Amino acid sequence: MPFTIDSARNIFSANTLSADAVPALTARFNQLSAEDQLAWIWFAYLEMGKTVTVAAPGAANMQFAEPTLDEIKAMSFQEQSQIMCDLANHADTPICRTYATWTPNIKLGFWYRLGEWMEQGIVAPIPEGYKLSANANAVLTTLQGLDSGQQITVLRNTVVDMGFDTGKLDSSDRVSEPVAPPTEISKRTKVAIAGVSNPSVLSYMNLLNANDFDELIKLFSEDGALQPPFKKPIVGKDAVLRFFKEECPNLKLAPERGVEEPAEDGYTQIKVTGKVQTPWFGAGVGMNMSWRFLLNSENKIFFVAIDLLASPKELLNLAR
Repeated sequence: MPFTIDSARNIFSANTLSADAVPALTARFNQLSAEDQLAWIWFAYLEMGKTVTVAAPGAANMQFAEPTLDEIKAMSFQEQSQIMCDLANHADTPICRTYATWTPNIKLGFWYRLGEWMEQGIVAPIPEGYKLSANANAVLTTLQGLDSGQQITVLRNTVVDMGFDTGKLDSSDRVSEPVAPPTEISKRTKVAIAGVSNPSVLSYMNLLNANDFDELIKLFSEDGALQPPFKKPIVGKDAVLRFFKEECPNLKLAPERGVEEPAEDGYTQIKVTGKVQTPWFGAGVGMNMSWRFLLNSENKIFFVAIDLLASPKELLNLAR
């Protein structure tokens, strides 16, 4: 029986333990009041700042947020606080709608800038002596128990999901940030994966590391799909390419080992494990990841699932 996207999602699933604490903690965060959400983000960034250095956003990425930031900067503290509460409450306001059109990187940069301004007294700070509610404090305590890669994923989720509901926006409203040009051929590096020699999988890693998304998408079949961590599959080359351009610039993939196996109908299934570094947190934080590939008889990627792993020991879990 030919593979479907649904059946492809099951490859290597029995021996891939994802970090389910991440979506569980994100859901608990979403149950907090707007005031507690904002305070929680502030306290979480302060806590993480002791061990993780957040990189400043690039000017090119921030050009779309600058008008909104300038508008907020000119407001009173009370108005600024209301804007941040509106974002947490997913309100239907002009700023919340603008925020919803931004890519995750622009949203992260927006909150990075607000955090700087809070420290400088330009934006309404968390009141001195403010104490988190018991629920918010419990969520923060749980965050502290996660590894750094899982922590930054939770923090990213909390700010990316704010603002007006993106599902209610027309797709044409979305902002595309400037995509960094692909790395020059002469400056590209090539990965080596113990146990994996498949050229499509190796090219996937190398092209993504080079920001060469237009060449990367050529590795996929027309009906190919990509499943991000804790999300539903993104189906079709156009949608997958948009994901790469919005979510994947300047990632550094460091695959380590893998296993290749024949599957039905001439397909090949491959699992790879390794680490990923993001431009926001640099070399100091490596997220433990797996990639589960299903390639068709023409060696095109029909499906790839990307998993944030529960622990470093899962990097060694390759057997079926």
